[in-house]
Amino acid sequence: MSIRNRTAVALLTMSLAGFGAWKASEGFTDHAVIPTRGDVPTIGYGSTRYEDGTPVALTDPPVSRERAEQLARALHDEEERRFQASLPGVELFQEEYDLYLDFAGQFGIGNWRSSSMRRHLIAGKHLAACDALLMWRKQDGRDCSLPQNWGPRGCKGVWTRQLERHAKCLSAQ
Repeated sequence: MSIRNRTAVALLTMSLAGFGAWKASEGFTDHAVIPTRGDVPTIGYGSTRYEDGTPVALTDPPVSRERAEQLARALHDEEERRFQASLPGVELFQEEYDLYLDFAGQFGIGNWRSSSMRRHLIAGKHLAACDALLMWRKQDGRDCSLPQNWGPRGCKGVWTRQLERHAKCLSAQ
């Protein structure tokens, strides 16, 4: 049995596997789209704004995969600094770090800061933080865990992504 140790959040960065998982879950679009009802426009691999802070607009010109990756990395670098600052003194496994940072990228740093996941991690309750992921199942007022919200313009992906995060989180414990 190997003994693993958690690492201070301040010393971690999103892994290549974590970034790859982000890109895969977001999918690539060369043009701006609104991924689900009530969402904001995204482009590339889910980028909602450009490096200068300008929000993505539906009228923006298409981007290449290379440009999409640049945008995603810039967005993640900015979010990562905020994420790290939100967890002073907390230690995580790399897998935990990647999935909670992925959550913050999807739901926003404001939602992350006010989440019970963050409070549980600060209190050292890692399993409770994993389970709190499942509370985040709504988008635009719809419960994405309900099959009636899984249609073509539905939000099944929101729920599926949370289930995947929860499973990864539990397996890291």
